[in-house]
Amino acid sequence: MFENSKFTIFLVIAIVGVAGSLFGYLNWYVAPDEVTEKVKVIANTADGCIAESYDGFSVNIGPCDAKAGDIVVGTYDSKINERAILMNPTG
Repeated sequence: MFENSKFTIFLVIAIVGVAGSLFGYLNWYVAPDEVTEKVKVIANTADGCIAESYDGFSVNIGPCDAKAGDIVVGTYDSKINERAILMNPTG
């Protein structure tokens, strides 16, 4: 099976191509897309401030010293919104 060098080269190229495509797709999907914007703080918890983003999603912006109702500038991963929509397409 491995005596044919053209087949071996094609097999190695195919394996590297598939592995590279999967690696690229996973990096694109999993990598955060951070957005910084003004958000309204809903609650200040031990895990960080929970705020409402401009488009109405609840996001964790990390530790802060704001109170509920305050408007602050926060950074969060906007892909969380996309994932939430995918999990509940009827909402």
